[in-house]
Amino acid sequence: MSARMLNWHLSQKLRKMWWGIQCAICLLGANGVKGQQEIQFTQYMFDPLAYNPAYTGSKGWLSVSALYRDQWSGWGRGISQGGNYAGRPLSQTLSIHMPFKDRVGLGLALMKDQIGVQQTSTLRLFYAYRVAFVNGTLSLGLSAGAIHWRARWSELLYKDPQVLDRSFNQGDPNMWLPEFGAGFYYFNDHFYLGISVPRLWQYPLRIEDVSDEEGIVAFARLYPHFYLLTGGAIPIKGNTDVVFKPSLLLKSVSLFSDFFTSGDQVYRAGAPTSLDIDLALLLRETLWLGLSWRTAVEAWVGASSSMDSADMWFALQLRNGLRIGGAYDFSLTPIRTYTWGSFELMVGYDFHYRIDRTSSPRYF
Repeated sequence: MSARMLNWHLSQKLRKMWWGIQCAICLLGANGVKGQQEIQFTQYMFDPLAYNPAYTGSKGWLSVSALYRDQWSGWGRGISQGGNYAGRPLSQTLSIHMPFKDRVGLGLALMKDQIGVQQTSTLRLFYAYRVAFVNGTLSLGLSAGAIHWRARWSELLYKDPQVLDRSFNQGDPNMWLPEFGAGFYYFNDHFYLGISVPRLWQYPLRIEDVSDEEGIVAFARLYPHFYLLTGGAIPIKGNTDVVFKPSLLLKSVSLFSDFFTSGDQVYRAGAPTSLDIDLALLLRETLWLGLSWRTAVEAWVGASSSMDSADMWFALQLRNGLRIGGAYDFSLTPIRTYTWGSFELMVGYDFHYRIDRTSSPRYF
């Protein structure tokens, strides 16, 4: 089961009960609920700043990118409350970055993620420093910013009075939190590898309740997320008119979950390790065509998880620097019965692309 689908562990009966749907959506990070909290994009390769600050300025020119994702479109149709939205994940990101002098990269990103009645908005500033390393370039990146997290628990419908629900009886939270991240990114003309942690510290989202007679602790937190990105570009028969570009994105919120402690208690974040495998072709340095497969590592090691989606995407890189694209995800889980799939739109612009690309084509 995918990282984000685990937040929606719903049966067909719960689909018809709005309070059940909304409670399941909004219980991110609570004890017993598993899921990733960071934004997810199929076209991540066109905006790696969402995951790794060390990518800043690596293109060699000023670059602007925007992504919009409607996950599980059509979810909740037929439910009277909530209109056409019905609480499914909606995500947007806008980033801008550029090289500064020879070795420094500067940038910023704005991100917004909405799931049910909770919303996370993030502002990140980026700094990267690049050095020559083993026939390529090694970039070390840092990010700093702020997170605005809020949840309107009072808008939910409850089976029992809200004051009796230990997960939602602390009012409507609205908080600002500082954020710091780090990563490294190595690249040359035909290969790249990056490892990053965009959020280095965890933050509590509610006051822990230890009053339960059964010893169950109710808690919710924003956790660090760990990312590994790698890929390559292989010209077919040495001809740059057709370039094969495989890539991989590994995402984990629980890679080091045993170290997420509170006092003398150790908690597991519980989210599966997500894996995106992507195969793409670049035709005449203009048209990208790609197929992706999103799964969980735990699906292959005997744990309780499953494959998530099969995806297709395209991008058109025009010679004036304009870049547009789109993606469609077909769910491989039972949730496909209730949705039309997930959709993405991407637009970007690379300044000086037409001039700089002539000396050395850039694939990353």
